[in-house]
Amino acid sequence: MKQFTLIAVAAMLSACGSGDKEAPASDTAQQSTEAANDMAVPVVTPATPTDAAGYIAKAGAGDLWEIQSSQALLGKSARDDVKAFARMMIDNHGKSTAKVKAAAAAASIKVPPPALDADQQRALDEIKNASAADVDAVYLRNQRTAHDAALALHRTYATSGDTDSLKKAAGEIVPVVEKHIAELEKLTAPAGTNNAR
Repeated sequence: MKQFTLIAVAAMLSACGSGDKEAPASDTAQQSTEAANDMAVPVVTPATPTDAAGYIAKAGAGDLWEIQSSQALLGKSARDDVKAFARMMIDNHGKSTAKVKAAAAAASIKVPPPALDADQQRALDEIKNASAADVDAVYLRNQRTAHDAALALHRTYATSGDTDSLKKAAGEIVPVVEKHIAELEKLTAPAGTNNAR
């Protein structure tokens, strides 16, 4: 509802602020859309936990999803660059799981086995069920969503978490996730700008 209100306000402001009374409707619509995009409210994701148990559960589920989705991709992809990224995900997310477990152990916190949430399971199933022709695009789209959520999780916990050893681990994981996002941007760049194939 907020986004609709912002778009409506942007459209009114754009129309009222225009000094050119004869502007074609398409120009006004484009200006309204541009103004609305500049003011758009980001998509709200579920709150990121700042308690140790919530953070451990979400971090564990995220790592599990990264590993399982990457394993699913490896059997289908024909792109060497995407397969290399998937192998990096398996390795790096195994390491971040170990880092979170060690930090939890240092705080005498038991780490339960990770479990995927419904959205993660849906995304994993989508990758598993994708055709060989579509799997790379499906995988990369879901990877971007997962990494945006992971970055928010680790950043939030690093600054606002309730357990020092886990805050430190989260802070160390943030640059790794940022690196993954940068790699994803290269892999999804328009044809002609990505020479990694």
